[in-house]
Amino acid sequence: MQLTITAVGPDSRGLADPIVHYVTSLGANIYEIQMYDHDQERLFAMLVRIELDGSASDLDVVRKRLAEIASQTGLSIRVWSRDDSLRKPRIAICMTYRTEPVQAILNAVHSGELNCDVSVIMGNRPTGESIANKTGIDWHMIADGSGNPDNDHMVQLFDEYEVDYIVLARYMRVLPAGTCWKFAGGRIINLHHGLLPSFPGFRPYEDAFSHRMLTYEATAHFIIPELDAGNQIVHQSTFTVPPPAPRSNKSNSKANPRTNLNVSSKG
Repeated sequence: MQLTITAVGPDSRGLADPIVHYVTSLGANIYEIQMYDHDQERLFAMLVRIELDGSASDLDVVRKRLAEIASQTGLSIRVWSRDDSLRKPRIAICMTYRTEPVQAILNAVHSGELNCDVSVIMGNRPTGESIANKTGIDWHMIADGSGNPDNDHMVQLFDEYEVDYIVLARYMRVLPAGTCWKFAGGRIINLHHGLLPSFPGFRPYEDAFSHRMLTYEATAHFIIPELDAGNQIVHQSTFTVPPPAPRSNKSNSKANPRTNLNVSSKG
């Protein structure tokens, strides 16, 4: 059984020791340990991947002990395993304005192309409520009237719905480092409407157009705290936009529509 343990909280001394000591006492095979210290936020984060011989009941024991360590240290600790149960993975979809990426995910789930269940859709704008109601999936608005998200509420919902993966489907807000680390280990996937690493940020199509690119891309990647960064690309696909035809000096009522090509970051 493979386990991913994440621990996040205010930075202090000796936070990693009780976790490492407990994991080693289990006789677990440790694949990876990462520790992160974000000075600006005084944030400590830790990721541990282990393989453990045992069953679901043993996992409950591990969770209970790590919950005690969390209480003692003030850390937010999560234990996640893909081998936890035989159910399909549960995903949460986060969005802002565009419904097309969400609909594409729902279509892939319905067709069986994606072997998962969509447990909840949430957004920092009310646009997604209609698509959630139409499909019978729970909807949560996680922001104020200006679109500023309540990140603590978002994390609370992820835990409440026991989601395995989080998909940012054109979610146009940057997740804080703490949220990224709480669900680290390949659990948050971003659908970026541009080629990475060449065109990160909020306007990748416009940036590509300004560089006279003819080929545009979409990228699915696991996230890290830095925006559109990390060497963890899952998939990329391309499409080609032909260049505008040269304008004629003579008036032509049947002008080529490509002469007014407009590439929008909201496309």
